[in-house]
Amino acid sequence: MMKTITAADGHALDCWFEPAAGERRGGIVILQEIFGVTDQLKGVAAKYAALGYEVAIPALFDRQERDAVVPFDQALRGRDMMLASDLEQTTLDIDAAVKALAANGGKVGVIGFCWGGGLALRAAQDLDVAAGIAFYGTRLPQYLDRPLKAAFLGHFGTLDDHVPVEMLDQAKTYFPDMEIHMYEAGHAFANDARLSYVANAADLAHARTIEFLARHVG
Repeated sequence: MMKTITAADGHALDCWFEPAAGERRGGIVILQEIFGVTDQLKGVAAKYAALGYEVAIPALFDRQERDAVVPFDQALRGRDMMLASDLEQTTLDIDAAVKALAANGGKVGVIGFCWGGGLALRAAQDLDVAAGIAFYGTRLPQYLDRPLKAAFLGHFGTLDDHVPVEMLDQAKTYFPDMEIHMYEAGHAFANDARLSYVANAADLAHARTIEFLARHVG
């Protein structure tokens, strides 16, 4: 269900919460692509909630436009909203979701997709999280300014033109402890609502993510 949470600077934002099924193992914050809190992401949240994690998806576009959900065929609109966002403010919004889950007990991990994958790096650098996971995280160079404080897992496609080999190699060098897996796929290969979806790559990436979360979150 959608609830309102409040960031440290007083900004109130929407956040989708999916309750854990059965015994609660911890919390997971899912960080959006450039399309907002989509039904597809809510489906991802339901899958991880079924494993025993309470899941939160903060609406990171709320500072630009309330209730913004961008159709997948309007990527330029989503890109413009992403570019208009402020990284420090967005990190505050993510932190509000992390703290909301932590208040219910246990450790918290962060999973980000596309724009959210890069933001997961910042969360693992600055916030009180036990693990971070990036699915084809973008805009990586802006995060090469401080060390990781949490375990980190990255999933990237060999054909992803959003994350060139040179960019990924730079990140690998800067974060030598980051665990990275490559897949024969392009960008957004785990989004099952888009033509870019590659089922075998997505399934393997999620399986690795589940194992990583079990080790670091619970």
